[in-house]
Amino acid sequence: ALAAELDPVELAQARVKIQSMELARLLQQDEDRDTLLHLFVAQGLRPLAYAAAEILQDCGQLDAKEHRGKTPLLVAAAANQPEIVRDLILLGADANAADQKGQTALHLGATYGLPSVIAAVMMAGAPVYVEARNFEGLTPLHCAVIANNAAFQALSMDPLAQQHLQDTLLCIQLLLRLGASYTSQDLKSSKTILHLAVQATNLPLAQFLLQLPGTELQHFVNMRAHGNTALHMAAGLHGHPQQEQMVRLLLSHWADPSARNLENEQPAHLLASGPGTEQVS
Repeated sequence: ALAAELDPVELAQARVKIQSMELARLLQQDEDRDTLLHLFVAQGLRPLAYAAAEILQDCGQLDAKEHRGKTPLLVAAAANQPEIVRDLILLGADANAADQKGQTALHLGATYGLPSVIAAVMMAGAPVYVEARNFEGLTPLHCAVIANNAAFQALSMDPLAQQHLQDTLLCIQLLLRLGASYTSQDLKSSKTILHLAVQATNLPLAQFLLQLPGTELQHFVNMRAHGNTALHMAAGLHGHPQQEQMVRLLLSHWADPSARNLENEQPAHLLASGPGTEQVS
């Protein structure tokens, strides 16, 4: 359904409607700085959005920003309108445009768990910077992992989170296919996606990440976030029922138990003292 062609009759009607408008009306921005194109996109009015975008492209106004810094493409991404996302990129919209929070279309698709938006960006084929950072210092892949962690933690309370969990995992897979680097570290805390998964005790995701093809596993599993490896983080999951499994998983994938953090502590030093810990230790 993603690559669905526009109905030619509907598009012809939309073109007649748009071309009968004064150009000034198409270029005008309301009190929220929205153009008509922003509004068409938000409502999913694809033929009208296409016809308006053709004219705005001719005027060099296809990437006009509304009050939150979103171009029509970013509004389409946030509104989960994959066909419109693809249309706009094919018509020349900037696939790397970012809003006031530094979020690109890929960041928005990843954050909200919208795999069809990420797929639409891929299928449009424009060069896209998959390692772009938002103002939190996160790549789209970091955002997708954080969303997957949230869905994983919601699962125990909300059965509907299952679909969201699958969607966020699909976002992770698509971003990796787009060439996202699994070793990227966020700019604030230097965490990799493995650190994020371990910190959230997201065992299925940690297993998935440690089985990525072509992974320089020994390097990946022992990367440091402010001195702490993923194993240090797992040792800090005090009293969590999955702690032992997480520690075993990391050790079985070449995590180094002798690595020392900035405080000169090895992972074993971070274990809570108590009866439940001997097994992990």
